[in-house]
Amino acid sequence: MSIINVGGLTKYYGAELIFRNVSFQIARGDKVAIVGVNGAGKSTLLHIIAGHEQATSGEVHFARGTRMAYLTQEARFDSARTLLEEMQASLDYLNALAVEIASLEATLADSAAPEWEQRMERYGELLHRFEHAGGYEIDRRIDMVLSGLGFSEAQRHEPVARFSGGQKTRAALAAALLADPDLLLLDEPTNHLDLAALEWLERFLRDWDGTLLVVSHDRYFLDRVTTRTLDLAFNRLDGDYPAPYNRYLELKAARLELQLKQYQAQQEEIARTEEFIRRFKNSQLSAQARGRERRLARLKEGWEGGSGRAEHLIARPEVQKKLAFKAGAQVRGADLVLKLDGLAVGYEQWANATAAPLSTGTAESPQRHGTSTAHLLTLLTIPDLEIWRGQRVALMGPNGCGKTTLLRTIVGELPPLRGRVRLGHNIRLNYYAQAHEGLQMANMVIDEIRRIRPGMKETEVRTLLGRFLFSGDDVYKRVGDLSGGERSRVALAQLMLLGGNLLVLDEPTNHLDIGAREALETVLNEYDGTVLFVSHDRYFVDAVADTIWMVRDGKVDVFDGTYTAYITARDAIATKASGPAGGAPAAGGERRRTPAAPARSATQPAAAATASREQERNERKRQRRLAALEEEIAMIESEIKQLEHDMNAAGIAGDSKRVTSLSLQYAELQEMLHTRYDEWATVAG
Repeated sequence: MSIINVGGLTKYYGAELIFRNVSFQIARGDKVAIVGVNGAGKSTLLHIIAGHEQATSGEVHFARGTRMAYLTQEARFDSARTLLEEMQASLDYLNALAVEIASLEATLADSAAPEWEQRMERYGELLHRFEHAGGYEIDRRIDMVLSGLGFSEAQRHEPVARFSGGQKTRAALAAALLADPDLLLLDEPTNHLDLAALEWLERFLRDWDGTLLVVSHDRYFLDRVTTRTLDLAFNRLDGDYPAPYNRYLELKAARLELQLKQYQAQQEEIARTEEFIRRFKNSQLSAQARGRERRLARLKEGWEGGSGRAEHLIARPEVQKKLAFKAGAQVRGADLVLKLDGLAVGYEQWANATAAPLSTGTAESPQRHGTSTAHLLTLLTIPDLEIWRGQRVALMGPNGCGKTTLLRTIVGELPPLRGRVRLGHNIRLNYYAQAHEGLQMANMVIDEIRRIRPGMKETEVRTLLGRFLFSGDDVYKRVGDLSGGERSRVALAQLMLLGGNLLVLDEPTNHLDIGAREALETVLNEYDGTVLFVSHDRYFVDAVADTIWMVRDGKVDVFDGTYTAYITARDAIATKASGPAGGAPAAGGERRRTPAAPARSATQPAAAATASREQERNERKRQRRLAALEEEIAMIESEIKQLEHDMNAAGIAGDSKRVTSLSLQYAELQEMLHTRYDEWATVAG
């Protein structure tokens, strides 16, 4: 039975079409993902379904009595209520049930009363709904949800209006889950969640028997929670696949491959038919030629017979534009890239100053400066660690545990509280900041690229920005006016120009859609330098990292392997610890602490990786490099074709200066194309 029926939704903002004629149904209990590039209209579609926005045309119908909860990307709390009070307010549905149940109980004593059976049936239904929604264990459910989403006991008594944006989003998510709706709409629910909260949310939603419609760029989350994928692309619902994300990719690729084959076969048949008509229209076979001409015209115009037989042109499969770029180290550095010696990172907190907000840390010995006193707040204590050339290290851990602080200490923005950071000989470090602090917001995009490399010609800048999906007048937009995703692409474009051999990246996938994340994965896997990065995107981490630095209780545990291998090892240890032998309490009645995963020696170099894994990784890099080169070649060929058209137009108009300028651009692109062809031949072997 369908809980929601969406029919023919079309949405315009002014003259701009967002999507047209979107239709689908969702059955009770379905877990459905909506995917698509940034700007495809995913959030707009959720807004319309939730009733927060009107469609230009089309309708949304719900099953009778459907209760809905909706989490937007930016949560707002305007009252002065505490977190606990907001959670209790989200349970108004349960309170209303309790009032009606109490009212019915008062009328059920007299079984001879009129309509007693109907009231008894209603009473039983309400009791079932009250129990199913957790009405008899409200406090426990609130505690379970708030703990799962990472709220401390102290935070539960603080006004939500004072929370950060991320904390408000988590609070809104908690309220939506506690409401126990029939239909739950979630827009990017994994934003601002750390690993523990992500895993808890996945378990909750998998076990929950309600209906879910979710927008997310977290591929790992989608694979573990959803069972159906709606693909919103090219201003329409481009596909409805009965599968989670990875299987959806396979099904979509197969569909596009079949459509391309059908398109090519039809185009070949059209060419043969047109050749027959051309050759025999005025010959003895003219009748046949005219017959084929009529059938061809009918095909091109689209025709449907009375029996339902139809003929129409098959469209060439459309493919979304993707980021197409590469990163390379301009110099080779030492084999030992980075060494951390007895490092402790954190902040100085002065008695007469406001300290940076901290969620964890220890106060060390105070220091005196005049009348002020400073305490060293240590967020992380790091063992002696080394990173070797070619390693991809993912730094992971809870929100607020000090990951960004460690990166800022490594790049020299913050002094260490203790110990030191040592870079190897000839190591050039480039840093990608999470909030894009390095960007000049007043600059135009094109000038921001030239700020990094002043000697670049306009054609070169435009070609580079084109690979980061900036075209036409987009290059003249102010950086401060760009969306978060667009600013991320500008920062990545700058990073690719710097040519360092050590990339330090803080949440590089923030604001990027799935296609852009996949492109970044390819670039980093082909990069011939070393990478240290922070990310909550587990799919991205699994695709890139070969070493995990996991922050636990103010320390860093090192695991040599992928994220999947880390999770497998962690779960195996947890299973063993919960068994008959490992499950026994330690002395004093306390259970022994289970390690997250077996830690390797901190000084073990990357060369310790097995030969088979290295061979596998190299083949994956080769295949991804080939794919990237093919996309880049296609883009350059498209630009050359456009230049040819522009040169012809300028020649007809007699604009000799423009012809000369375009000819120079044409020659540069031709040279670039030949270089890419040579590189493709080398990689392909």
